[in-house]
Amino acid sequence: MTVGFIMMCHTALDRAAQVARYWASHGAPVVVHVDARVPAQDFDALGRALADLDSVSFCTRFKCDWGTWSLVQAAQTGATQLLARHPEVGHVFLASGACLPLRPLHELADYLTARPNTDFIESVTTAEVGWTVGGIDMERFTLRFPFSWKKRRRLFDAYVDFQRRIGFKRKIPGGIVPHLGSQWWCLSRPTLTAILQAPDRPQHDRYFKRVWIPDESYFQSLARIYATNIESRSLTLSKFDYQGKPHIFYDDHLQLLRRSDCFVARKIWPKAEKLYATFLSDRPAESLAEPNPSKIDRLFSKAVERRTRGRPGLYMQSRFPRQDHENGKTSAQYSILQGFSDLFENFEGWLAKYVGARVHGHLFGPDRAAFSGGETMFNGCLSDSAALRDYNPRGFLTNLIWNGRGERQCFMFSPRDTQDINWFTATDPNAQISVISGAWAVPLFHSQMDFSEIRREAARLQQIEIEHLNILRSMYVKARVRIWTMAEFIENPMEPLQMIIDEISPRATRRLTEAPQMIDLTGFGQFLQNLKNQGMQPRLMGDFPVAGDTVPPPRRRPYLVK
Repeated sequence: MTVGFIMMCHTALDRAAQVARYWASHGAPVVVHVDARVPAQDFDALGRALADLDSVSFCTRFKCDWGTWSLVQAAQTGATQLLARHPEVGHVFLASGACLPLRPLHELADYLTARPNTDFIESVTTAEVGWTVGGIDMERFTLRFPFSWKKRRRLFDAYVDFQRRIGFKRKIPGGIVPHLGSQWWCLSRPTLTAILQAPDRPQHDRYFKRVWIPDESYFQSLARIYATNIESRSLTLSKFDYQGKPHIFYDDHLQLLRRSDCFVARKIWPKAEKLYATFLSDRPAESLAEPNPSKIDRLFSKAVERRTRGRPGLYMQSRFPRQDHENGKTSAQYSILQGFSDLFENFEGWLAKYVGARVHGHLFGPDRAAFSGGETMFNGCLSDSAALRDYNPRGFLTNLIWNGRGERQCFMFSPRDTQDINWFTATDPNAQISVISGAWAVPLFHSQMDFSEIRREAARLQQIEIEHLNILRSMYVKARVRIWTMAEFIENPMEPLQMIIDEISPRATRRLTEAPQMIDLTGFGQFLQNLKNQGMQPRLMGDFPVAGDTVPPPRRRPYLVK
């Protein structure tokens, strides 16, 4: 037999015992390293389970922590023992207790026999590595890392920052060019012997003890010195997500694993009964194909994209929304109509007759979310509670559009409403925003409040709308925005109303024959003059005559932002 195995076991020792028995019963010697933190009774149980196999032995145990030198020590100890006890071994295969052979062992043995001097180890320079996670690449070889990144993260970060500030740099031993790669390698006997028996090994070990994640750089760097023929790839199928965490394979990945043609896969779920039963059974030779994990890379890329980007407008457990990193802020097109419900009577009902859409009232009104039809609950159990809505206004709008998919959503808006969604909607390509500026003054015009209160409220609402209009006219806007002054709009309301309806229902062939009932504006020009007389300057309504005809003279076409 030309291959022997080192198994690094930490958990699920019963599964590790099954895999070790499979390899040993098919003629491959196995050296098992069990993490020293594993309870004694579990370790003893593993020993009893494998006691009948002479080709299985256990090496000195170390307490292993992620990304620390202890993992290299365990591999060194296991390799030394394997080479000493089994001179027939031509290649040493490093595996974990969570690995599973995917092809019959003799296929791997034949593959390695045909390549006696080839070392299979992923080994690339730091400049070419695109998967380092944590913001440290070359510095992992020039700084010191005495603190655990996982257990003492704050000390780890503080010490790294301190070394950077003082300009500290460790000297890389002569002859070593730092390389990185997967820790799961298969090295030839000559190369592994040269690494373990090198005269400079004490110096190498002393240096790599202070390297960050040395199990991904020790053998990968030294193999470049002693190997004669390196295949920079691993024979173990291991996939990682965007955070650098390994993908776990389950029973429903059976056909996926078969398609890869790889010899070994990691990391297998301990309760994947179907996978263990299938791949640990005696099977005839299935294929002489070259291991090709790229066959399934496309599926993993899709999985990573789905997890990180998700579907447009859908927030899920694995992808909490981050501002400006969304895969689409919302899932479908929607319309926001500002000032229309102030200027027209029952505008929501009128619009619903002409468009095949769900027309809501003021969803962000101060008292409640005015769902269409006066409903108190919308699809997806969205409540009309203002407190719940205002806890996360963006999430409320996103959920409303997602749960109303298949039906375009339209809603009214006003300076009186919650303004927290202004930037969100302005930068959303799915939004269509139509504004009649200054229309908020019409309800004040018909109110019975004291005029001093009206003046104060008008000044407040005008300032809010000015800020909103500044957003809608900014260079960052991606929504479809149309802005009319109130005077411009009432000059010829049919044209803009037809434009809005055509955009909401582009397939509708029905033309408008009548506009909705406009609220009586007799005396509105005098009302604006009274505001001026009280020291408040109305700026957003356009030009209204003080007396006589309330319809202003012809104006320019509507201001189109995008």
